[in-house]
Amino acid sequence: MKTFKDRVAVVTGGASGIGRALAERFAGDGMKVVLADVEEEPLAATAREMTAAGATVLAVRTDVAKAADVEALAERSWSAYGAVHVLCNNAGVGGGGLSWECSLAEWEWVLGVNLWGVIHGVRTFVPRMLAGGDEGHVVNTASVAGLSTAPGMGSYNVSKFGVVALSEVMHHELTLLGAKLRVSVLCPAWVNTRIADADRNRPTEAAANGAANPAFEAMRDAVRNAVAAGLPPARVAEMVLDAIRDERFYVLTHPDFVPVVRHRMEGILEGRNPSFGGFGR
Repeated sequence: MKTFKDRVAVVTGGASGIGRALAERFAGDGMKVVLADVEEEPLAATAREMTAAGATVLAVRTDVAKAADVEALAERSWSAYGAVHVLCNNAGVGGGGLSWECSLAEWEWVLGVNLWGVIHGVRTFVPRMLAGGDEGHVVNTASVAGLSTAPGMGSYNVSKFGVVALSEVMHHELTLLGAKLRVSVLCPAWVNTRIADADRNRPTEAAANGAANPAFEAMRDAVRNAVAAGLPPARVAEMVLDAIRDERFYVLTHPDFVPVVRHRMEGILEGRNPSFGGFGR
């Protein structure tokens, strides 16, 4: 996809972090933007600020874990603009703890947003985008945690591995069909977003159970510090736009995590037991 002016982009998780940066970058290239987020006040504030800066913006409060919300998002998008050319399934939350100690509600929350949110986006938007016949692009936000594993990140790793797998399958399918639609999977490591504060949207029933594990508390602190010192979201948005232009599938934001991914892949091929080599996003 080479032309962006007057095209339409839909971005979930668009009120902050990578999502907001994507929306602002698309608007900077003349795209009309549909912002979706579960947080109503930040969503409205972002829409106001972008509109004041000259962007054409539609804000739609959306819980991506709910199929009906994503279907309503699609209806609003097509009603307002008549087409969607770029879809960023970007909304995400963090979660963790010992895999066998995480509550069912925790698993359902993390998978509901991170994986089912992408599934709902794909099922709802892609058929319409294909039917429109225009060139377009789907960007699914996974993580380096979709390419490598770490202790205490079971639900998060599972959700992000699922996003990578779904995206790869989509690439094969769209290629097989000769479609004008392309797909990329975004696998960031440390980016200065509010992902470490995802608990602000945690459902009450998904509250942590039991006493905190000191080792995992230390890891959470390390993650929080790494996120705070991470890449500016605007830099990631620039990488995504380049990937869309170049029709590049994998978007890895941190070259220093490539050895971590290579270590895991080589271990599989060599039949080694897994060893912890790092973690991301």
